[in-house]
Amino acid sequence: MSESPVLRVRGRVLTGREEVRDELWVVGGRVTFTPPAAALEVVDIEGWALPGLVDAHCHVGLDAHGAVDDATSEKQARTEREAGALLLRDAGSAADTRWIDDRDDLPRLVRAGRHIARTRRYIRNYAHEIEPDDLVAYVAREARRGDGWVKLVGDWIDREAGDLTPCWPREALAPAIAEAHRHGARVTAHCFAEDSLRDLVEAGIDCIEHATGLTEETVPLFAERGVAIVPTLVNIATFPELAAGGQGKFPRWADHMRRLHDRRYATVRAAYDAGIPVYAGTDAGGSLAHGLVGQEVGELVAAGIPVADAVSAAAWGAREWLGRPGLEEGAPADLVVYEADPLADVGVLTAPRRIVLRGRVVG
Repeated sequence: MSESPVLRVRGRVLTGREEVRDELWVVGGRVTFTPPAAALEVVDIEGWALPGLVDAHCHVGLDAHGAVDDATSEKQARTEREAGALLLRDAGSAADTRWIDDRDDLPRLVRAGRHIARTRRYIRNYAHEIEPDDLVAYVAREARRGDGWVKLVGDWIDREAGDLTPCWPREALAPAIAEAHRHGARVTAHCFAEDSLRDLVEAGIDCIEHATGLTEETVPLFAERGVAIVPTLVNIATFPELAAGGQGKFPRWADHMRRLHDRRYATVRAAYDAGIPVYAGTDAGGSLAHGLVGQEVGELVAAGIPVADAVSAAAWGAREWLGRPGLEEGAPADLVVYEADPLADVGVLTAPRRIVLRGRVVG
């Protein structure tokens, strides 16, 4: 591939919540705030710049039925890129997408390996479906396959109970999470309901996905332990439709899902107010479309999170959480430029003006 052009981004460069510069340069595919001594060709870009957005919960390589082929995975990744999401935390996939790492034109992935679920307690063809005695071994396996994360399914519908129930006995969780930590991986879990949360947090988990079951009793526990949440509010918006579809067979579950949906904004705001770290993720890639990270930030604002912190949940804060750089000297030039200030109008996040990935304008 030919050498990256020199870019000058002018206007307002948002390098942090309260950190703004007038311009940055991209030289050799990397960010610098020092103008180059000489450049044969400079491409000017004007507007409001953010580091490439983060979708902290999506699934590249999945659709509603399981793993997809490479062409579909590429289309999913491109859709994220077109939305300005240049760093994706892939929260579980049955497909092998490591080939994407060799593509300079696709977003960077941070993988959690494949979901680990209880037998017949998750979406068919998605997960390793195992029993508690095998949990430690499978956690070790996925910790080695992933990029620093392991994904458990913490609760799911129990057909005998007719409602959401925890998937794992308490005594199985602590050694499994400790095994992931021993391999240098953090652990997250899918959790819709209330009852699985305390056991997971007290076992040492690092993050909870969705977290709709947070209550007055568990919010302080999350805050004390520093357990993050990724609320995926654009996905939680589908709960009423899911409940309607299951009302006839599982009325308790349907009513439960409606209650979780009804209080979703209050739950997220209570978590934020308590100091729980909140990050933006969409849950795209199962039945939900990719490219919704801008809408998810808008949902965080609708829940009552201040705009700067909601933007940070998909930008500076999310990148720091995942151990990836933002717009700093020498960092890879992954950035998105908008027509207007996203801190004044979060809606502009859904309409990038320019997208720069690895120092090249790709959109």
